[in-house]
Amino acid sequence: MLVSTEQLASHLNDPAWVIFDCRHDLLDQGKGERLYRESHIPDAHFASVESALAGTKNGKNGRHPLPTPETFGEFLASRGVAPGTTIVAYDDAGGLYAARLWWMARWIGLTQVALLDGGWPKWVAEGRAATAEMPVPMAAAPLPVRVDAASVWSVNDVLLTLENRSFGLIDARAGERYRGEIEPMDPVAGHIPGALNRFYKANLKADLTFRPAAELKQEFMALIGERAPERVGHQCGSGITACANIFAMEYAGLPGSKLYAGSWSEWVADPSRPVAKGAN
Repeated sequence: MLVSTEQLASHLNDPAWVIFDCRHDLLDQGKGERLYRESHIPDAHFASVESALAGTKNGKNGRHPLPTPETFGEFLASRGVAPGTTIVAYDDAGGLYAARLWWMARWIGLTQVALLDGGWPKWVAEGRAATAEMPVPMAAAPLPVRVDAASVWSVNDVLLTLENRSFGLIDARAGERYRGEIEPMDPVAGHIPGALNRFYKANLKADLTFRPAAELKQEFMALIGERAPERVGHQCGSGITACANIFAMEYAGLPGSKLYAGSWSEWVADPSRPVAKGAN
């Protein structure tokens, strides 16, 4: 689930490993690809958060709706991913964007998917190989897509959690956005009533590597209480950083939580849905 820079370096030029660069900036959507074109891990393919990792927006389904599973499978296959491939995703933000690719690959039935611990900053700090050369896509056969539909919560599923406290919803946004003090991206500030707040950066050390799994498990269990992980959903602004919290729970030994893919940006697209502000 996590690979070290040493492990990845030992598998460069290994056709059984396919690397994806997921660098992005939600406020500067072209930044990730610019950085990629300047320098990236050798043979890494660029995975755009706005296109490869998102589908078509209709104004009501959030800022980063999921693409169809088939479309995402075609993207992966066109970069050489086969059923037995080990996929490694990285970014420069502690897995914030790479976790979206990790989650989506598992969503369509792939299991050998990992994040690069520490990502691009750690790779560069260690003086490891980098290049501006673009990899030549080595298309694989079409990927068999086996969608885990239960891993996704719809807006109706979330509405049910408002009435049933045996379910929980974790909001991965920064505390000031959760509390409704600021809102830089969406038209309404606040949070879904009853949602719990855990900023995704709480899972990371200062160098953007993950904190020990045992520590994360203790903190997530304190947050969700007696709820089983399978009864916990995750959201953020648009379904990106929520995946980082799902990854952290899985890494901590708490598998089975769900993604509310539409997240806050879908929630507030309908003014009839309730909004809360403040600490809870």
